[in-house]
Amino acid sequence: MVSLSSADRAVGRLAGEGRRLPNPHLLIRPFIRKEAVLSSRIEGTQATLGELLAAEAGAAVERSPADLREVGNYVTALEYAVERLDSLPLSLRLVREMHERLMHDVRGGAATPGEFRSSQNWIGPPGCTLNDATYVPPPPPELMPCLDAWEGFLRDDTLPPLVHAGIVHAQFEAIHPFLDGNGRVGRLLITLLLIDRGVIPSPLLYLSAYFEATREEYYARLLGVTERGEWEEWLTYFLRGITLQSEDAVERTQRLDALLSQWKRELSGGQSRLPETALDLFVENPFWTVRGVAERLEVAFTTAQRAIARLERAGVVTQVRERRRNRVYYAADILDVLEAPPRLH
Repeated sequence: MVSLSSADRAVGRLAGEGRRLPNPHLLIRPFIRKEAVLSSRIEGTQATLGELLAAEAGAAVERSPADLREVGNYVTALEYAVERLDSLPLSLRLVREMHERLMHDVRGGAATPGEFRSSQNWIGPPGCTLNDATYVPPPPPELMPCLDAWEGFLRDDTLPPLVHAGIVHAQFEAIHPFLDGNGRVGRLLITLLLIDRGVIPSPLLYLSAYFEATREEYYARLLGVTERGEWEEWLTYFLRGITLQSEDAVERTQRLDALLSQWKRELSGGQSRLPETALDLFVENPFWTVRGVAERLEVAFTTAQRAIARLERAGVVTQVRERRRNRVYYAADILDVLEAPPRLH
């Protein structure tokens, strides 16, 4: 399959880029948040990456707190699950634990977080009933046999990992084991499976950008599998997404690396290296307060203030808006790289 070889090469290059960077963890944080924003947007939230990052830094944003909490829960669930892989294999237990964190204190949070459904659900336009649903998942009595078979396949390592991930995702969405949050959990599983199989070293691949940008085709391909067994069409679509988003992530990584190198050259030679150290933080999150930088770098407030002032004079950061206390600064060029639309060809 030509698309499989292309996807393998592209994701291999992304994995190599992640291992090459001196501080890959700096990019993991914003890339996880990008995946969280776009996966949640498929389900109807409106929060942007900039709003999430600004809110985490302490800036006031106009977005609904409920939307920000939903996206924040996705981040929590993904980070938890990646760490949990060290002690627990990909399994139904881990799926429930992810779901519990994803649905905590959000819309749908009353729909038994962390528990598989005991009633019938269905998929369709808003307000539709079971009779006019687009798709009806297995009824409750058949749910656990389906999930047990899915868990068995989840541990199968005979297929190419990218093909395996595509099939696992489609099967999970067909089973739809929760009352709410199935799409987000299913997309989380793609990242986890690729990490678990050693395809990528960390969550640098944000496939939800592709799914969100091609939403109609995403749902149509999944429905084609359940209605007509169109596995080849789904996998071609899925692997194209892996290829495009891997290339996109490599390109963004290289652009951020180039920006960082340029700025560090311009900042070198000063009396203190703290501005260069603080610069790394603005890659991790383009928004910071002076107090946040001081606490993170374990320096005095005035020392952090001087470092940010140096970055401001160099044109790296700008104050978000005039405030006397808890001023928030942001690196617009970094945010622009992170928020640019995804590549679709």
